[in-house]
Amino acid sequence: MGGEEGIRRLVDRFYDLMDASPEASNIRSLHAASLKSSREKLFLYLTGWTGGPPVYVEKYGDPRLRARHLPFPIATRERDQWLWCMDQALSEAEMPDALRKHLRERIHALADHMRNQHG
Repeated sequence: MGGEEGIRRLVDRFYDLMDASPEASNIRSLHAASLKSSREKLFLYLTGWTGGPPVYVEKYGDPRLRARHLPFPIATRERDQWLWCMDQALSEAEMPDALRKHLRERIHALADHMRNQHG
């Protein structure tokens, strides 16, 4: 993925898409006006999740992603909008196709697990 720089580029592109794309309007509305904190948390999380140092865990503790997302209504629409942004960002990122496919599979499963609403 290009180490920390590659992860940072992926996260920045992901949130740039979320911030500017009508395809992500519902998921964007669940975030604060400034995406600075969200960008940093996703960067820290993905750093450890992809095999780098566990910087998210060191700073925030166990991710408990589903529990941390329970205050936000996440149904199929929100999941799909989040995945639209991530899929676009992954498509643009420089990495081997096999890695992109692997990351996409794992991220889709993770995003599906975050759903906490019907529909």
